[in-house]
Amino acid sequence: MIRFITAAAVCCVALAGSIASAEPYTDYTPEKGVWNVMSAEVDPNHIDDYLKGLRRTQQIGMDIMKKRGMIDAYRIRIRQGYTKGQPNVLIETHYTSVAMLAPDKARDMAIEKEIYASLPRAEADKAVASYETYRTFLDDAYYVEVSLAR
Repeated sequence: MIRFITAAAVCCVALAGSIASAEPYTDYTPEKGVWNVMSAEVDPNHIDDYLKGLRRTQQIGMDIMKKRGMIDAYRIRIRQGYTKGQPNVLIETHYTSVAMLAPDKARDMAIEKEIYASLPRAEADKAVASYETYRTFLDDAYYVEVSLAR
């Protein structure tokens, strides 16, 4: 039995060594910008409430950041079907470059001022507090999109 396990391990190592690594800009090309993907588990009975709230609280900020060239796309994805403990809502924002994630006091304060001109802070805080009763954030990550070579 030990010989069999040893032989299998040697075969796996030999096979792994024979597989070529992908070469950036040859096999794939990283795209410009970066996607921020926030995943949440939302009580399935409140998906419509959450979407209605996001339309009021998130869309304003996204449109302002898009108008200012900070992002060029955003989208919300809803999973069909539900599994407890798994994300069923993704909020995705595409920043035009990683540099847009760096703090910029003047820009950031101007965006915040513009958002709160359209959505008073008290109203935004109330909406977010209601989300907390049926939403749990599971992940917040950044992804770089790649194009595979043809």
